[in-house]
Amino acid sequence: MSNKIDKNGLLAVLNDWNFWQKDLPVGVKRDDYLTKAKSFLKEGQVLVITGARRSGKSFIMRQLIKELINSGTAPQETLMINFEDPRLPKLDVAALQEIYEIYLETLNPKVKPYIFLDEIQEVEDWEKWVRTMHELDKAHLIISGSNAKLLSQELATLLTGRHLDIEVSPLSFKEFLNFKQISIKSQLDLVNQQIDIKRLFSEYSQYGGFPEVVLSNNKEEVLLRYFDDLLNKDLIKRYKIRKTAAIKSLTKFYLSNISSLITFHSLGNFLKIADDTVEKFSGYLDTAYLISLLKRFSFKVREQEKSPRKIYAIDAGLANFIGFNFSGNLGKLAENLVFLELNRLKAKEPNLEVYYWKDNLHREVDFVVKKSQKVSQLIQVCWQIHDIATKKRELKPLFKASGELKCDDLLVITGDYQAEESIDGRVVKFIPLWQWLLE
Repeated sequence: MSNKIDKNGLLAVLNDWNFWQKDLPVGVKRDDYLTKAKSFLKEGQVLVITGARRSGKSFIMRQLIKELINSGTAPQETLMINFEDPRLPKLDVAALQEIYEIYLETLNPKVKPYIFLDEIQEVEDWEKWVRTMHELDKAHLIISGSNAKLLSQELATLLTGRHLDIEVSPLSFKEFLNFKQISIKSQLDLVNQQIDIKRLFSEYSQYGGFPEVVLSNNKEEVLLRYFDDLLNKDLIKRYKIRKTAAIKSLTKFYLSNISSLITFHSLGNFLKIADDTVEKFSGYLDTAYLISLLKRFSFKVREQEKSPRKIYAIDAGLANFIGFNFSGNLGKLAENLVFLELNRLKAKEPNLEVYYWKDNLHREVDFVVKKSQKVSQLIQVCWQIHDIATKKRELKPLFKASGELKCDDLLVITGDYQAEESIDGRVVKFIPLWQWLLE
């Protein structure tokens, strides 16, 4: 182990992250993820938890350990290692094996232990150790990481068909309300608490859903720190980027232009960066979960790939305070929130796909929801729909796409307008965003 620490020093570090001698705070439960994780553990495969930095992966792992202990697993039969703890030395496979052996020698688990490896990408060649442990059936393995591509590439190479994945997002609006101790179990709850819900929706729209931000009194400060960590640790340091000014400019541009169409070529011209650099850096931002690039719907793959992408941020708070969006276009922010919710649904339903639609006359529908081989829903986001001209403008592309894609489920998500209307022989449902997020 490079920069080797003594056994007692190592145990002191590990003791801070484990339930061996004390109870640890587990935060607010995120039941959807916990239920899925417990179900996956029964499959006997490596459980992989991915997601943006600070989206709550570590606390979900801790909650899972607590659930195991409550179900009869002895605390010493669990091991949690946080690889971002600065007290640990630079880690490689030999160091990981040494930690494991010290754990076995000291805690002496009587059955196959549960080993939780948090932010595993900090360990060089970690995947070889995980594969060996899995193949020899030495432990139940739960790993987490903040880089989608890094984990997927290495797991695909060495653990094909032997891992199950859970992608953790910042809080949904339902989870946000739960963190704020607002429980909605019926339509009556929704009606009785509507004033509080709308007030909290305004906060959610402004500051986003990172758990620590939601619970903090210094929200802007926490968001700025997150952004700095993400930029420096997950991008500049991880990919050894020398053009730091370029990636900072690109990131701030994206966060300032959420829900907008972009091409790598036009963006390269605007920022005075080579097209291939823009494409490469955009890929890095995507795999670090900072942004998502949405493709245009087309039955032709080539047309999908050649068309402009729509840009969305992982969190409204980052878009507002890094990209300065909140005082601007609320419609763009609302569209971003809809995308994030659709992305959560996509993580739950593998056969669900999401696109935007645009025809040759530049008529656009914000979201095309496709299930299996069929377009199941068309969604338009319009914050202010009361004006007749605005309503016509928003519905015209919706009706055009409806006919072309043979989809009759038409939804318009609004700021506060709710109705179901029959227009030109088609039924259109209008629903406020806060309410749709709770459905």
